[in-house]
Parts: sequence; C-alpha cells; structure tokens
Amino acid sequence: MLRTDDGHIIRLEDYRPTDFAIHHVEMLVRLMEGAAEVVTDITLERRPETSETAPLVLDGDELVLTGLHLNGEPVTAEQFDASPDQLTVRGLPARGRFVLRVETRLSPETNTQLMGLYRSNGVWCTQCEAEGFRRITYFLDRPDVLATYRVRLEADRASAPVLLANGNPMESGELDGSRHFAVWDDPHPKPSYLFALVAGDLDPLEDRFTTASGRNVKLVIFTEKGLSHRATYAMDALKRSMVWDERRFGREYDLDVFNIVAISDFNMGAMENKGLNVFNHKYVLLDPDTATDSDYAGVETVIAHEYFHNWTGNRITCRDWFQLCLKEGLTVYRDQEFSADERSRPVKRISSVHGLKAQQFPEDQGPLQHPVRPTRYREINNFYTATVYEKGAELVRMIETILGAENFRSGMDLYFERHDGEAATIEDFLRCFEEAGDTDLSQFALWYHQAGTPTLTITEQYDGGQLTLILEQDLAKGAAGTGTHPFHMPIRFGLVSRAGEDLAIEPVAGEAEIEGDVIHLTTSRAELVFEVGGERPLVSILRDFSAPVTLRHDQPREARLALAALDPNPFGRWRALTDLTGDMLRSASLSETEGRGATYDPAVIEALCRSASDEALEPALRALMVTLPGEPEIARLIGSEIDPEAIHRARRGALRALAEAGGPEFERLRASLSDGSAPFSADAASAGRRALRAALLPAVAIAQTSAAPLFAEFEQASNMTDRLSAISALVQLFPGSDETRSALDAFYRRFESDALVLDKWFTLQATAPSDGSVEAMERLRQHPKFTLGNPNRARALIGGFASGNQRGFNRADGAGYRWVAEQLGELDRLNPQTAARLATAFRSWRSFDAPRRAAAEAALRDLASRNDLSRDLSDILTRTLG
Repeated sequence: MLRTDDGHIIRLEDYRPTDFAIHHVEMLVRLMEGAAEVVTDITLERRPETSETAPLVLDGDELVLTGLHLNGEPVTAEQFDASPDQLTVRGLPARGRFVLRVETRLSPETNTQLMGLYRSNGVWCTQCEAEGFRRITYFLDRPDVLATYRVRLEADRASAPVLLANGNPMESGELDGSRHFAVWDDPHPKPSYLFALVAGDLDPLEDRFTTASGRNVKLVIFTEKGLSHRATYAMDALKRSMVWDERRFGREYDLDVFNIVAISDFNMGAMENKGLNVFNHKYVLLDPDTATDSDYAGVETVIAHEYFHNWTGNRITCRDWFQLCLKEGLTVYRDQEFSADERSRPVKRISSVHGLKAQQFPEDQGPLQHPVRPTRYREINNFYTATVYEKGAELVRMIETILGAENFRSGMDLYFERHDGEAATIEDFLRCFEEAGDTDLSQFALWYHQAGTPTLTITEQYDGGQLTLILEQDLAKGAAGTGTHPFHMPIRFGLVSRAGEDLAIEPVAGEAEIEGDVIHLTTSRAELVFEVGGERPLVSILRDFSAPVTLRHDQPREARLALAALDPNPFGRWRALTDLTGDMLRSASLSETEGRGATYDPAVIEALCRSASDEALEPALRALMVTLPGEPEIARLIGSEIDPEAIHRARRGALRALAEAGGPEFERLRASLSDGSAPFSADAASAGRRALRAALLPAVAIAQTSAAPLFAEFEQASNMTDRLSAISALVQLFPGSDETRSALDAFYRRFESDALVLDKWFTLQATAPSDGSVEAMERLRQHPKFTLGNPNRARALIGGFASGNQRGFNRADGAGYRWVAEQLGELDRLNPQTAARLATAFRSWRSFDAPRRAAAEAALRDLASRNDLSRDLSDILTRTLG
C-alpha cells in the first residue's frame, strides 16, 4: 500500500507487503508531567523477496527523534534521514533478524487530536486506530504488520497508581523518586493499531469469568474516581457477551485478564485494543437517575461489540484498511445478533433497519457515497462510516440468508480456523462460505464493490387463482462511479391470507430460484407464478429487510393497511405501516410547500392508533409502530427541492390528527403502562413499557393547551428515561414557554456536575425547533460548561443542531449553515477527526430548495477555502462539494 503524490490518495491496487517483517516489539514508556519518553526496540527481518540494499522506511506523525541504535550501536547520521513524519534507515543487515532501537519524546498534554498518546483529566491514554501508533514512535504502522509486544510503563505512583497495557501483567515494582513500573506481555501477534496503554488514578470494578474450557479470567472496568458504581451494568453486559460468544460462535477469551477503561475525552465510542478496551465513558457509566433505556441498550451493544472484536478484528485482523468492513461490518452483525437474543429480535431488527435508512441510505445517495469496500481513500479516518459498519453488517446477514444458519456457522468456523493470527481480506472471508455452503458467491461479492442503494420494484398480477410477481432490480451510478451490475439479492417473503396466516408457497413457474421463503433474484428482471387458489393473498415482501434496498411495490393501499394489521411477520407489519405513514407525510409536506394545506388519511391514522393499542404486540414494538417518521426521514422521501419548514408543519399536523383520533385512549394506555412506585429495572420488558409511554406522549401533549401537564410529568419523573421524555416533549412542542425554561433550568441545576447528563442538556436545546435557534446556539457556545476540546460536548451541541434540528440548520437565510461551518473551522484546529465527522451533516445539501442550496454551498466553499484545514476535514469538504 503506497501513498502517491496525487493528493495523498491511497489505492487498493497499489497494495504490496512491506519490505521488512516485524516479529517482536519491546517498549519502555516513561510518563512524566508535561512529557513522555518512548524507547522502542523493534525486531525486524528483511523479507526474502526484498532487495538487500532497500532502506527501511517507517511512518511518523509529528514525532521528535531523540535516539537511534542498530543492534545496540548508534546509527550514524549518514545512515538515516528523520522528519516528523518519516524515518528512513539505510545499511541494514541483508539477512537475519536485527533490532532497531527508536527513541522519541512526546507531549501528551498538548495532543488535542486525541490520537496517539494523550492525557485527559490527568489520565494518560492511547488511541491508535487507524494511524495513531505513528504518533508514538516511528513504525510500519499498517494492519498487515503483526508482532508480539512486551511493554514496560513507568510513572509517578501518586498521579498514576494504575499502569495498564495489552496482554497479561508480568511484573511490577518500585523505582526511585516515588515512581513505579509495570510490565505487560501480549503473546498474540497484533497490528500496531491495537496497541494500548493507560495510566492514571482510576477506580476499579472487579469480577471474574470462567470460560467454557476452564480459564479463569479477571475482569476489571476502570473509571475516573468515584464513578465505578455506575459500571455495574457494563460489567454484566460484558459477562453476558462472553457467554453468548461461546454459545453462538464457539469463541472463548484467550488472556488471563480483560480490562476496560472509561474516559471522558475520546473520539470514538470505544476501541477494541487487545485485552485493554478503551471506552468513551458514555458507553460504560449508567444508573437510572442519569441514563435512559436507550443508554442502557447502547452500553450493552458497544460492550458486546468491542468484546466480539477479540476474534473478529484482533485474532483475525485486516490486511489493509480497504478491508475495514471485514472487522467492523462482521462485528456489527455479531453485536446485533447478541442484542436480538438478549432483548427482542423483531424490535432489534426494526431498530437496526431504521438506523440504516436514517444514516447509511443518505450516505449512499449523496456525495460521500462509497462501496462497502472502497478502492481508494485520501484519509482513512473518514471511512469509519455507516456504509462500512451498518451496510457491512447487512452483507453478512445476507450471506446467512443465502446459505442458511447451519452452513453459515460452518463458514464462520472455517474462517476462524483458517485465518487465526492472520491479516485477511474480503476474498478470504467469502471463500470460507463458498466452501462451507458449496456455492458460488462471486455475484454476491458485487455488494462489496458496487456503491449505492439498489431499487427493488415489485409488481403483482392476479388472475384466476394465480399470482404473478414481477421482480426488477436497478442500481443507479452515483458519486463513487462504481458498476451497476445485477446483485444476488435474497428476498424473504410470505403470502398471507386475510385471516393473517402464512399460506403455503407453491411456485408453478419462475425465472428465479426459490428456497423456502427466500427468492434468489440474480437477474435484472424475473417473473414468478404461484398457485394460490381462491382469494387473492397479501404479499409480504422483503421480510426482515433481507436485502438493503429501496423497495417500490405497487401494492394497493387496502392491502398495505391489511398487512399493517395482520402480517404474521412483525417486521412486515412495521414496514407496511411505516410506508403508509411516510407516504402520507410526504404528500402532506408537498401540499404545505405548495400552500394548499395538508390533509391526513384517516385510515392511516386509525391504523396507527390500532397498533398502539394492540395487546398482542410487545410494547416496544408498538412504540416503534406508533412513532411518526422524523423530519429527516420525510425529507429523504421527498428527495429534492426540500422545504424543511413545510415538513415541520406537516409532521406537526399529523401529530395533531393522531392526538384527535387517539388522545383519550393514549392517556389510558400511558396510565396502564406506568410502573408506579416499583423500583427501576433495565430489563427489556420494563424498557418496552417506558418506550411506549414515551412514544405516546407527544400526541397526548400536543392536544393540551398548556405546557403545565408536561412540566408536572417532568417534575414527577423518577428516572432519566421518563424525565428526558417529558422535557424533550416540552422543548419540541412548547419551545418558548415558561415551563420549558423552568424545566431546562431545573435539569441543569440538578446535573451540572455530571458531564454525560449535561451533554443531554446541550442536545435538548440544540434540537429545539424555534425561530431563534441559531442565536440560541451561539449563546450555548459561550456557556462556561461548553468546550470544543471534549468530543462528546462538541457532538452534543454542534452535532445535535446540524443533524437533529432540520429547521434551524437549514434556515432559509443560511445562518445555520454559516454557524456550523464556523464551529467546524475552529474545531478542526483542535480535533480534525471530530470536525470531519460533524461535517458530514452537509452531505444532503443539494437536495434542498434553491435558496438553501446556494446558502449551504457558500458556507461550504468559504470553509473549504481556508489554507489551514486538516486533511480529514478537507477531504470531507472536497467530496461534499464535488
């Protein structure tokens, strides 16, 4: 993999192995106030195919070289060239192993990028994915260079009584001057991006886990002082993850200790470093007073995800960063399956699809489009995207659908057996399933290479007891410019009677293979004929979202209403009702845009009310079904010439129509779902009841002439889920009321010392749909509790506004665009990675009406014209404008 001089573009086609192999790494890291010294002994060997005179070229990033030795002897000045970004060493041994000692000096306290080694709230911490290790020492910093590591840490005992690194603890002891040391050894070869160290004054929460083979593993979650009691749910989730991975995939943990550290300043959600996971404390710290049910579910998912990486990412890693979906998409699939087994499979599947459509579909349809496995990039940090993660997971799920559960498990077993300890590729992964299922996945592999969301069009014809389905797939060429060949598309379906029962599937003719309830569409067009007898059945298509497509189905409204009421497949019921509601809101928004006033289909409103009251469905599913599509979703359905003000009015009108139809029943339902004085429980059933109560609240509240009842509910709430539900409704429905201001003030006074809850306070106000939202954002930007230096706080305010406030961000005068662009420019100087990710909020700017398009483009071009932009942000802006 070579960097070219073409704007630092890196191409998959340029991949080649390194000239040198690294076998082992010994590191000494001395941590001091204001500085860190790193001594790295790298055991290397020239590869047999490498020229005997080829120099060693190591990556760096803002490094200061303080010493260089070869096999214990100083390297002369004529033998090397050193810059902050590269170290080249010549005259190395032609054959055999040798040791290169590299000494560097760092300043962790001034590292605001939070990449490499940095210090946060007195805690030293590393983040090395994707290219952070080169900010610690010069190295072959790429994922296909695997080595074993032994690390010695030294620090002042008072400031850092806890010293952690990858692997198992080997020894520790005292040093002169109140300092101490600890040595850690990781016996499993790993790439440098999985290196980690943490040092600081931390509180431990300890537990034990015994693996299926009898290994006794010490589990520790370290938190900042005084917060370890809020990590108990995370510990429980970790242990459940370990049990599940043994049962579902036969994967045991392989070290004597498993450590998690939760810190407040972290760019990502978490990092799967071998044996030492570092987490954003958002995904560890919980209690009922400060965290919502969504927070509990999020912690459970992220804890599982990072633990599952031990095998899908660590034991088997990526050959290069183009294979990122190999570890991330696969591991997202695994964490989704874990959550489905731990909670509710239909609810988890619907939630995953909702997230895919909200985040990945717009990415697929805009200027930031790229295939699941890209073939080129300028900045790898910008490819940690929904396409890699969520769509990557959908591809794994399709493999399971195509092969069946038994063959899929065999393929996974073969993958673990064959590639353990290796850096693998997508081709390696697919080959295992081809062998296990005795099938050809070459056409399926197009899902990894062709960018964009394909459209699946279904046409029904019924005549004399025969049902004909015409299936057509189409893929438009988008910004990525990849191919448009037909995919292998697994389409799960059912034929449903008017009594709500699945009928036997009896194809009599067809141009596509059918296995059980799955149609394998491999051509652009296919017809299938079914003998169904008397009454025309209802066609429940794309069950469980068996392929990530945009569905166009000519199904009559009456049939969709019937499916919304009686489809035996829960996902099918949700999709039918959501599609009906989306069509209704799209039409209402267009009517508002044209000044005609919106109307709302009473049959759809009735279907929403009926679903909310359907006792046959679990409350969490009913909550998803009764929730109206959000304003960004409606905008995506409209597609072009979007008017956010019209969408806002239309959705508000639909909420009123829902309130008029179901208000009294919703109030009764909410009362019946109350837990009363029962203690809080985070279990799925209790969370489901609270979710339905929250989903019904906007329709109940909008019918009220005063904000007082909502304020009373806010004051009476006994947990954060109910409290946030009430204050969110106040902010959204009564943004300028005295009650809303009082609630926000009370919320702040109660939680001003809790950083995570204060993030919620900033986000609440960032998403308020008021006419003066931009001015309110600037006031919050000046608040003493706001800092750009903390990624969570920046995401809460800037991200909350840009992604969660369609009216404010897309204000017609461009003020929202200009304000966000100004913040991104300032943030970029501190933390380019966070700035670049927040900048993706502009990805759909071309979809709006002409005045907004012009204003967004002007703000983007003004930001892009600055000569001090990071490569991270510049890359996003260039692609967004391009």
